[in-house]
Order: sequence, then C-alpha cells, then structure tokens
Amino acid sequence: MKGIILAGGLGTRLHPLTKITNKHLLPIYGNPMIYYPIGTLINAGITDIMIVTGGNYAGDFLRLLGNGKEFGLRHINYTYQEGEGGIAAALALAEYFAEGEPICVVLGDNIIEKNIIRAVRDFEKQKKGAKILLKEVPDPERFGVAEIVKGKLVDIVEKPKKPRSNLAVIGIYMYDGRVFDIVKTLKPSDRGELEITDVNNAYVKEGTMAWDMLDGWWTDAGTFESLLRASILVSQTGANNVG
Repeated sequence: MKGIILAGGLGTRLHPLTKITNKHLLPIYGNPMIYYPIGTLINAGITDIMIVTGGNYAGDFLRLLGNGKEFGLRHINYTYQEGEGGIAAALALAEYFAEGEPICVVLGDNIIEKNIIRAVRDFEKQKKGAKILLKEVPDPERFGVAEIVKGKLVDIVEKPKKPRSNLAVIGIYMYDGRVFDIVKTLKPSDRGELEITDVNNAYVKEGTMAWDMLDGWWTDAGTFESLLRASILVSQTGANNVG
C-alpha cells in the first residue's frame, strides 16, 4: 500500500501565519505539522509516500524533508496542486504515483494520538472498495458526518446544519485503485470544489465502504483554535509522529 499526504491549499483561515509559510509547516508543539501525518503512515508500515502540496512555499517541504530517509521512508515523492480545487482534486494528482495500488490518504492537518495499523491491515484483507475512520465529536457540523443504521454506513453528509449523528469522518481514507476513476466522474460542489465526501459516498452506494472507530484522540489543525488544541493535546499525551 502506498501513502498520500494532502498538504496543499492556501491556509487562509490561518492568515497571517500562512502568508510566510505553508500551513502544514507550522509548529504543533515540538514538530512541524507535516511530521504527524508522515508518522501516521510510517507507523502503519507505509514507507512509499507522496506529498501533494501547493501555494508559494512548496519548496520548503523539500528543504525540510529531503528524500525522507531520515524518517525511515523508502521513497518520498512530491507533486504540486495549483489553486484550491478541493481534496478530491488534490488526490487526483497522485494517480500516476499510485499505479493502481491501494492507497492510504491522510490530510496534512490531521493529527491522531495512536495509530491506524489495525485499520490498514483490515483494509488489505478487504481487497475491494474503501475504508474510513470515524470519531465522535461535539461539533459534527464542521465535518463530513456518517449516518449509521443497524451497523451499516448508509450516507455521509458534508457539514450538515442538522447532523444525524456525532460521528465525524476523520481525514484518513483508504481506497482501492478505482478511486481515480471515481474522481473523474465528480462535478464541482457549490463551493466550486471536488469533494472527498462525494468520493466516499460513491463507495457507500455500491456497498463497498467499510468503517471503523478511531482509537484515541484526533484533531485537525486548520484554524487557530484547533491549532492550539493540537499543540496542547500533543504536549499532554504525545502523538503518532516521526519527531
């Protein structure tokens, strides 16, 4: 399985910090943010990864990470996303890298306490389809929200005003090689972006989307509030990272 970290976008919610660097290079306690998704993949046994980045400071990733060998990576690859076309559009840039293999996609601002080893191993046995991880949150309206009926995932709604559950879809996704064909069928949302929720719902509709609950805490770090929360959580309990 190959790993893909999506670290593009302009990080406008974190201005003025992101006027001088990429959001994913900002510090989370003692390490740059990008170290945490790299750690998530490495600790799951995934050592061939691609980083999709963008903005004016993409070259900073190369200066920081180099060829990835100091982190134990077999290969590290980079590609560049122009503008902000959405998560699914960023994922599409990794098609040639994936080469039809299963992939594990991690959003660059997602930080978890523990690991995803069991989920990755289960997905490898799954052979076909996709897998997402869920976490109960107090503010589900900020995220894609999963609706579970009698243990079956029946729908995912992006940022619902009236959530049907408190189960947020965290920014770690596992897909088979068909995901890039699915992305090519998407139409832009009202935000003008290709939504990862639409990709996930395509698998839900065909009955090949598996799900599991994440163990330990999880947070994103895309706002000042969540950036602070992430640093506090890491300082108090540690996190799954390469630092």
